[in-house]
Amino acid sequence: MRNLNLKLNQVLWITLIFSCSIRASVGTTNETYDDEECPPLLNTSLQQSQLIQRLTHVCRYDRLERPYVYDPVTAKKLPIVVKTRIYVYFLQNLNSDLLQFKMHALLQLQFQDKRLAFKDFVDPPAENILGQKHLSERLWLPHIFFANERESSILGTDEKDVLTSLSPEGNVIISTRMEATLYCWMNFKKFPFDQQFCSTILESWMYNTSDLVLEWEQVRPISFDPEMRLTEYNMANYWHNTTVVESDGFNLRHGAFMGNYSSLSFTVNLKREIGFYLLDYYVPSMMIVAISWVSFWLQADASPPRIMLGTSTMLSFITLSSSQSKTLPKVSYIKVSEVWFLGCTFFIFGSLVEFAFVNTIWRRKENIELKKVNSKYIIKSTLTPRPARRQIGGSLSNDSRARSCSSLDNIVSSTESVRNGNGNMNQSFNNYLTVHPNLPIIKTECADTVSICSERTTNDHIVDMDKDKKDTPPTFTTMTPQEIAMWIDRRSRFLFPAMFLAFNALYWTFVYVL
Repeated sequence: MRNLNLKLNQVLWITLIFSCSIRASVGTTNETYDDEECPPLLNTSLQQSQLIQRLTHVCRYDRLERPYVYDPVTAKKLPIVVKTRIYVYFLQNLNSDLLQFKMHALLQLQFQDKRLAFKDFVDPPAENILGQKHLSERLWLPHIFFANERESSILGTDEKDVLTSLSPEGNVIISTRMEATLYCWMNFKKFPFDQQFCSTILESWMYNTSDLVLEWEQVRPISFDPEMRLTEYNMANYWHNTTVVESDGFNLRHGAFMGNYSSLSFTVNLKREIGFYLLDYYVPSMMIVAISWVSFWLQADASPPRIMLGTSTMLSFITLSSSQSKTLPKVSYIKVSEVWFLGCTFFIFGSLVEFAFVNTIWRRKENIELKKVNSKYIIKSTLTPRPARRQIGGSLSNDSRARSCSSLDNIVSSTESVRNGNGNMNQSFNNYLTVHPNLPIIKTECADTVSICSERTTNDHIVDMDKDKKDTPPTFTTMTPQEIAMWIDRRSRFLFPAMFLAFNALYWTFVYVL
């Protein structure tokens, strides 16, 4: 009995071990079959999510591998073509200080992936499959980036604004609503009459031109929201372009991958609106320059009001100019606004220099002799003043005038004595003195009394003293320093406005013509 029980126990253990081994082997076979099974697509009752799961199953779809297109003649691999379209919702004014602008746009990429075509597996024909970001995560997508990007993000809150569309023919459309801050190099030589050209550049990141080619859509590749408005700029024009960018060992804009990469770009031409600057900069600066000319109507010795007027206008204009240039970058070239600033500063500074000049002349003590009363001789005599001619000779001129009077009296007395002494000599002397019958009256002034010393009208007693003199000495006019200062102020009242008008004519001609 005991032996029989032992044999039965051995049989039971062997049976248990065999059954466990069979179950283990059967379970392993079923598990392997489930992993290797490829779900069929011929099922009319599949929902869209089930259809997407079967289309993108690992047995028939690899999202890390790009779709392949073959030439039907040569059976050669062709690059996949990605059609691109951009719709701009919002375009912010250019940030001149940071050389950038912000854009809200819808970026749409379209390509064909025949691995996702399902029109032959669904009956009746299905419509396009629409999904959000979770659908795009199951598909292969081209990696496109903004080459001039400062920062970018996909708009949306919990669910990002990404729309994925899959057609029965395998056409994939990815629409992404995004915000991007882009770099834009600006030229401020004609500021504030400038116009800027800002580009948005799209490039392929991973695949070069042998694998992927970017192209613009044929119909309306670039479009703008009709409600979009700009405050400081006016969009005059826009255009798009297709180029190829070369990446090598020096230009690592695509990582460490060398080759030619496809690139798309569109450029907007933005013209600055001038109304704000005319009302807030140019018109006030013209008025400030005109106010500085009020000093020409003040008297030359009115130093406090003229100094206060000149300095206040200068400081006001500098404050106005500095407030306009705070938002601009510090560039090395000269801007048109700086030319206007220098011109207006020159006129305001010129009015201050003119006051200092006339005030210096006003305080002089000596009169100034001029050959003629015109600008040439007044400025020349003012810059190099000489004393009056009446003060040069002093007593020497008085002595000579006295000697001329006494010599003329001696001549008259000698003629009278000759007439009384001898009649014949008197007759001959008279004949000698009456060569010129009509001589002018000679007047001389005595040194002390400045009175008429003698007048001789008789032709017999006057000798022609100017017989050999053919050139008359030049005549001089005397002006006081106060008269010269007022003369300069009167001329400045017309000279400064005329020069400012000429400056404006040249400036605005350069701005709008050149």
